Amino acid sequence: MIVHLIDGTFELFRYFLSPAAAFDRSAPEELRAVRGVVASILGMLEGGATHLGVATDHVVESFRNQLWPGYKTGEGLDPVLYAQFQPLEDALEALGVVVWPMVEFEADDALAAAAATAAADARVAQVVVCTPDKDLAQCVRGDRVVQLDRRTRELRDESAVRQKFGVPPTSIPDWLALVGDSADGYPGLPGWGEKSAATVLARYRHLEHIPKLAAEWDVPVRGATRLATTLTEQRERAVLFRELATLRADAPIGADVDALRWRGPRADFAAWSERLGTPSLYERAAILAAARAAVRC
Repeated sequence: MIVHLIDGTFELFRYFLSPAAAFDRSAPEELRAVRGVVASILGMLEGGATHLGVATDHVVESFRNQLWPGYKTGEGLDPVLYAQFQPLEDALEALGVVVWPMVEFEADDALAAAAATAAADARVAQVVVCTPDKDLAQCVRGDRVVQLDRRTRELRDESAVRQKFGVPPTSIPDWLALVGDSADGYPGLPGWGEKSAATVLARYRHLEHIPKLAAEWDVPVRGATRLATTLTEQRERAVLFRELATLRADAPIGADVDALRWRGPRADFAAWSERLGTPSLYERAAILAAARAAVRC
């Protein structure tokens, strides 16, 4: 089996910001992004997906805000978009999809935890983590756990992660600690860029293995002395940023692989389809569920 894990927060943003959504009047404005995501997930099921889960940031803030005051918050988030998180979770659950609404942790943590759980199951042939978020690249393992950008259809296995970032998946948190992540609200270390971080970490893998003196580096890096000094002086901050970037595979998701099998919509999905302005969603889901039930029989 193939397990699909979807970043519901990203999907909601994607459909909310879609130019097509601005001209769509078939769904009420306060539910247009929800309808886009729900229809997309149903399309995945119709395309053959059998086991899937969706993670959302039910509350934008997480435990990371206690570690770094500049970490991302919900400030400035469009109220129309923010108000659609709960309806999205409710509509997907009515569709029969497992949803992880994260409060203390983040959606990315839930995806990491679910990926680890699924990858540990011998019945699973592949885990596809559906998000372009570079944080999730740390979860990629060979071609067993891969990352998919559903917009561009770009699929990243471990080789592709190395090609894109210059480091293996296990070094992604260290790379982000040096480079920073503006989307998450931490700056990285001054002077360190993507190329220098990739060159050094491709050799040393993790922060604690990087020699303190540039003279001891056995890789050529422009401005090595300055970079080494910065890392020495700000090592504690770098370690903190790595903690922010490290996804928590122990996040409580409470679902095994069997729970991720889609078995059809609940009865209340009919009402949700009406609210979303697309009654055919329920009809499509019911027909698909009946067809799969017939095959199993």
